Amino acid sequence: MNKVLKVLGIFALAALLVLIRTFEDTLFYDPLLHFFEMDYKSMPLPEMDTFALQTGIALRFLLNTIISLAILWLVFQDRGIIKLSLILYSFLFAILFMAFSFIIFTSEESSGHFVLFYVRRFLIQPLFLLILLPAFYFQKYKSR
Repeated sequence: MNKVLKVLGIFALAALLVLIRTFEDTLFYDPLLHFFEMDYKSMPLPEMDTFALQTGIALRFLLNTIISLAILWLVFQDRGIIKLSLILYSFLFAILFMAFSFIIFTSEESSGHFVLFYVRRFLIQPLFLLILLPAFYFQKYKSR
């Protein structure tokens, strides 16, 4: 593939990730967005529709994952990397989503919500891309 097209594709996909973040309020139901902007350390969790919240979090993770896998494909064009990434994304989603659900359903009224904040952050942001991209780059070009 032409390098210019590759770079343009990566920028376009990165722009999609930015658009998801920019329009998160209108695209996904997430009352925790505003909750974590306030002094959430001593406040109880807001009233929320947990099914809609879980659906929104899962959808956002899915969109970020698809775009991240496309970026990894454009950068490396290696099916092995995509398969491993897909396995990692699936495993991490299962673990983090269960942890997120457990925290939401068992949260104390005024307990610190640091764990919820960080588990949710890993689910709604494309942080795994920021971890996997340099890791695969280092692995691929170190082995040469």
